[in-house]
Amino acid sequence: MLDVEVLTPEGEVFSGEVRQLSTRTEVGEIGVLANHAPVLGALRPTTLRLKVSDSETKSWAQSHGWLQVYANTARVLVEEVVAPEDLDAGALKEELSDAERRLSESDPDSAEAARALKDKQRAEAFLNIAQR
Repeated sequence: MLDVEVLTPEGEVFSGEVRQLSTRTEVGEIGVLANHAPVLGALRPTTLRLKVSDSETKSWAQSHGWLQVYANTARVLVEEVVAPEDLDAGALKEELSDAERRLSESDPDSAEAARALKDKQRAEAFLNIAQR
């Protein structure tokens, strides 16, 4: 078993033992099992899945953040996690449209463009999860 903590700025979302953690880093999908090699990776918005047992998997929509794996412990530090059933597709479509507008109106090398791109990636991933 692997000890996992999922933390947001608002506090702890999950803490406990799991069989597997699955998420997405900037370079691709990653699955973490017990005794995984140490890892530090930047996370992209996706579905965070924690396989607690053979019959139970907990899932959330995860925003940008970091994954740290060491000493049979995984720590997921993210801006936010939302239960799939709590996602509002209508609101996410509006957020996506707003992010795309801000991205098109900003200087490509500006901080505004970088924030708009992060917001766009989050809205796209969360909308995809909401529509499943």
